Amino acid sequence: MSAPTPETAVDSDSARASLEALRTEIAKAVVGQDSAVTGLVVALLCRGHVLLEGVPGVAKTLLVRALAASLELDTKRVQFTPDLMPSDITGSLVYDARTAEFSFQAGPVFTNLLLADEINRTPPKTQSSLLEAMEERQVTVDGTPRLLPDPFLVAATQNPVEYEGTYPLPEAQLDRFLLKLIVPLPSREDEINVLSRHADGFDPRDLRAAGVRPVAGPADLEAARAAVAKTAVSPEISGYVVDICRATRDSPSLTLGVSPRGATALLSTARAWAWLTGRDYVTPDDVKALALPTLRHRVQLRPEAEMEGVTADSVITAILAHVPVPR
Repeated sequence: MSAPTPETAVDSDSARASLEALRTEIAKAVVGQDSAVTGLVVALLCRGHVLLEGVPGVAKTLLVRALAASLELDTKRVQFTPDLMPSDITGSLVYDARTAEFSFQAGPVFTNLLLADEINRTPPKTQSSLLEAMEERQVTVDGTPRLLPDPFLVAATQNPVEYEGTYPLPEAQLDRFLLKLIVPLPSREDEINVLSRHADGFDPRDLRAAGVRPVAGPADLEAARAAVAKTAVSPEISGYVVDICRATRDSPSLTLGVSPRGATALLSTARAWAWLTGRDYVTPDDVKALALPTLRHRVQLRPEAEMEGVTADSVITAILAHVPVPR
């Protein structure tokens, strides 16, 4: 993405206001799910990717579609199925009989916001086709690397792995996601609100009719990312992040703790959250606020702990309660 011209440049406060306006637009289509909306905005600021997990029917896909409709960005959707091939995502070389040459036909990954719907319904071979795209922002076909647009965000949805016809994502793939957001069942009041909207004629397939409009674009994102990069991080906060991550490696409930990549991810998301809340410095509370979504998919439970009902969230929550907080 080219640098904004003086006429299109956006200051930090305007960028923050535009990103906060995303909440209002998404709320026109999705009831509740504030944590998931916040996570998607944080991922945009951090150039990261998001994995949304929840049972069928809790508006995971609608949430991403509403985000896309609220942004002035190119968006494409891929429905992941058992017969999906890697080239269906990345693109392939196609022979042109008129020129007797092969030309590259770009796949849907060449977009700003890629909705990978039900990513765990396709085999690991196809899942892994996104690894290079997510980490290096490029796709290599026939030995030639091709850069992806900027910004580039993968928002993937998945059902819990205990459901039939799903393939658990490998650790290498999970580690490429900045955040794993749990999309819960709505409260009784929210569910009544959902039914009321549908009774009044809401059509989830027509977000424009619901009034969802673009309120932020590339210039807002660039200004916001520049401001986030200037958010101050003290040595004490860096040490706090490292202590949390190292504690996961020593936990008796885990066979796999958080890697240094996970530590940098936690620091990055905490900075974005600090900026979104109107501060130019990071506090321990910012780190705590983003610890679960940033770390829960980067740890692996011991089988015996899992049988006892221990979860990744409960282990991380316990660690947060015991690691000394800097003052």
